[in-house]
Amino acid sequence: MAAAAIGVLSSGCGGNPSAPAPKTSDRQAEVAERGASVMPFDLERTTHRFAKTDTGGVQTVVADDPQDTTQVTLIQEHLTAEVDRFRRGDFTDPGRIHGNDMPGLEELRAHGGEITIAYEATPDGARATYTTGDAGLRTALHTWFDAQVSDHGQHATR
Repeated sequence: MAAAAIGVLSSGCGGNPSAPAPKTSDRQAEVAERGASVMPFDLERTTHRFAKTDTGGVQTVVADDPQDTTQVTLIQEHLTAEVDRFRRGDFTDPGRIHGNDMPGLEELRAHGGEITIAYEATPDGARATYTTGDAGLRTALHTWFDAQVSDHGQHATR
């Protein structure tokens, strides 16, 4: 995913420009390759952010250059569609990108409407806010967020 969803990108989020870019693992390279067939935006020009909250979490996808209207539009279109599917328990895309054994995914697929997912367009991309009163689903969301950050490597942050 989209999310699907989210470290700091070496190209656009500050830091030491002379520092070497983080090394990409084989797993992260595989995820990026599969992600390109699911996510229409360019992973090299965007950043996923996954922030855990006491009630669930916030997934944000932004264009590294807020003036890149092509990437912003692609992010917004994709996240709109993903949120619609996620609300119905359809987490097919994260499974296609990360594998069906992705941590937290099984529980999220079975949420049965117990997670409220709100979509919001932002000037530089889009945001999905996940809210639940169920402690087990909150843990599944947090586990899923951690897996996203790990799998997306330099393309994602907390």
